[in-house]
Amino acid sequence: MPSLKSLRTRINSVKSTRKITQAMKMVAASKLKRAQMQAQAARPYAERMERLLGSLAASAAGRPDAPRLLVGTGRADKHLLVVIAADRGLCGAFNSSLVRFARARIRTLLAEGREVRIITVGRRARDLLRRDYAKLIVASVSFMGKPRLGFADAQAIAAQVRQLLDEGSIDVCTLVYNRFRSVISQVPTEQTLIPAAIPASAEETTGREPPAIYEYEPSEEEILARLLPENLSVQIYRALLESAAGEQGARMAAMDNATRNAGQMIAKLTLAYNRQRQANITKELIEIISGAEAV
Repeated sequence: MPSLKSLRTRINSVKSTRKITQAMKMVAASKLKRAQMQAQAARPYAERMERLLGSLAASAAGRPDAPRLLVGTGRADKHLLVVIAADRGLCGAFNSSLVRFARARIRTLLAEGREVRIITVGRRARDLLRRDYAKLIVASVSFMGKPRLGFADAQAIAAQVRQLLDEGSIDVCTLVYNRFRSVISQVPTEQTLIPAAIPASAEETTGREPPAIYEYEPSEEEILARLLPENLSVQIYRALLESAAGEQGARMAAMDNATRNAGQMIAKLTLAYNRQRQANITKELIEIISGAEAV
């Protein structure tokens, strides 16, 4: 049995840990509300733009002058994965489940004979993926110490993607991130950025009805030259906000579980302490009585 002093030390240590987890839970809860509102506000615009460009991709398919940001290069040999995770840990399985999902996708592409390149966003994505795929990582982005994500952060990542596309280093670009569903549910999600995903309705009508006809003012080239890079940044920004909200939700749930577990451990240790203390008292009484009888 451990001594009373060691039990007191362990109880005080667990109490200190519980104070830390309670504080982290409260901080995560305060950040979650704002992050959740930002993620939900970004969804309608990003989803509508994605559908619009999907319709444009369906109508522009097969055209030799179609922008590569819209229809890709026509090949699928070189894939780029933009994996968005957190910069910090202590958020349960938020990072590990996402990286597991990304690894499965990477293994599938490599098994098919594709070339794979990776851009990691967040230190945890970089640290976990470079154990197995360090040679595939072409860039790493971290927002450690940045109080708030901005659209300029997404534009910087989008610029790296466009540069790789212009160099001919990639044919397909895919986002891998945790989509925020609720405080206790974050879903690893895969979203194709290049080429634009054609909606199911457009695929069903291809060959049956003529695609929608768009009239451009000013010219089609001018509009798409501005719209396509903007869409790339918007989709990445939406993924960053979804990941940020999911991180705070996962951290709040993890710290809540840790606080409860610490409370249960304190109760068990306190019970053990009281039993040991009672046993020591009983032993001392027996020794006193035995000594008195011997005299």
